[in-house]
Amino acid sequence: MNLTKNMGMVDRAIRAVVGLALIYWAIKGGPVWAWIGVVPLLTAAIGSCPAYSLIGVNTCPIAKK
Repeated sequence: MNLTKNMGMVDRAIRAVVGLALIYWAIKGGPVWAWIGVVPLLTAAIGSCPAYSLIGVNTCPIAKK
């Protein structure tokens, strides 16, 4: 699996905020599916989104050619 950085800082920040909000909601008694917030949080942390790789999206200005 290629973990080339393909996410810019704005993209990563939005994913981190959404991920943390969903996890917080799950902890506070929200629905079980709110634990899906782990996924955007992890992709923000590593800076690479497998779905972006599949569809050819790249929001990282450094990795662009």
